[in-house]
Amino acid sequence: MANKIAFQGELGAYSHEACMLARPNHMPIPCPTFEDVINTVRSGSAEFAMLPVENTTYGRVADIHRLLPKSGLFINDEVFVRVHINLLALPGVKLSDIKVARGHLVILPQCKTFLEANNIRSETAADNAGAAADIVTSNERDAAALASELAGQIYGLNILQKNVEDQLHNTTRFLIMSAKDKPERRSEAMLTSFVFQVRNIPAALYKAMGGFATNGINMTKLESYMVDGKFTATQFYADIEGHPDDPGVQLAFEELSFFTDMFHILGTYPSSDTRPT
Repeated sequence: MANKIAFQGELGAYSHEACMLARPNHMPIPCPTFEDVINTVRSGSAEFAMLPVENTTYGRVADIHRLLPKSGLFINDEVFVRVHINLLALPGVKLSDIKVARGHLVILPQCKTFLEANNIRSETAADNAGAAADIVTSNERDAAALASELAGQIYGLNILQKNVEDQLHNTTRFLIMSAKDKPERRSEAMLTSFVFQVRNIPAALYKAMGGFATNGINMTKLESYMVDGKFTATQFYADIEGHPDDPGVQLAFEELSFFTDMFHILGTYPSSDTRPT
């Protein structure tokens, strides 16, 4: 198996930063899309996939929950990265020279206060690190990129202003996934992630959740999303504290099965030591 980890974006992306933090001995492999990241691992060209799932400021990362159930991959670990957004520009450029700042549509709202205060127009880019690379290629001296310090180092840009994000707690949660399930209990604090679709009966969701309450299982996340654009097909993504072998979790899953048409465990993995409280 290749000693590599795939991520979406260009070198210098926040996902690249997460790869370096969590798997420093693996070579980072940039991919254009999340689907490409998944396929790179499925093909055996990389051992792990680094996928962002949520941000404390922006919320859920679009499309990820839709892709996970059919990815064929399993969650092995989670990692949290404090997102420091920097204003990057060509050497010699001053903050007063900047007319426009580019970044991914997820990043731009996180810097709204700073951009408005400095009368800088925001423009959407496909990728934050890619925006940094494009400024170098085009030699734009009135444009800046909203990206990581790592991106500045890679592309030779100066930091005009550090930490321009509005929220000091701005953090992204990533899932490390591979083609191999790792169901063994690797920590006292384990998490289990799964997706399910409730049956079309009255109060199905309420009944499906009852088993977790009665068995004392803490559900840390529950999100719903449509399947194939149909209002009648709602799927749920959930994280719980516990391992499938725990008696309480077993009973909760057994009760859940009575009220669902589909139930699929995405992975069981240790709760990160850096998980925000």
